[in-house]
Amino acid sequence: MARRSRILAYGAAVLLVVAGAACWVLIEGVVGQALAIALITAGLGGALLLVFYEVGLSEDRERAREEERRRKRAPEHDADDEGRRLWSRHRPRRPG
Repeated sequence: MARRSRILAYGAAVLLVVAGAACWVLIEGVVGQALAIALITAGLGGALLLVFYEVGLSEDRERAREEERRRKRAPEHDADDEGRRLWSRHRPRRPG
């Protein structure tokens, strides 16, 4: 996620929370409270989803680094090894 996108996304979540708080203070009655609850919930929920998204991205980056390290350490396979079978060509013996 680009730095600018990250700032805009978290900024939008904060803006929703601030707008919800403003509704709570400025609009009287049940309508103000309902708007406040909805906006604050959306803002905090969005922020939580963004945090989970960031954690997932960091895990993906770490997995890619680990795969790259593993690929660099792995020995090269011989061309002869590719065609070998891991099992016997004979039929298994019956018990008895």
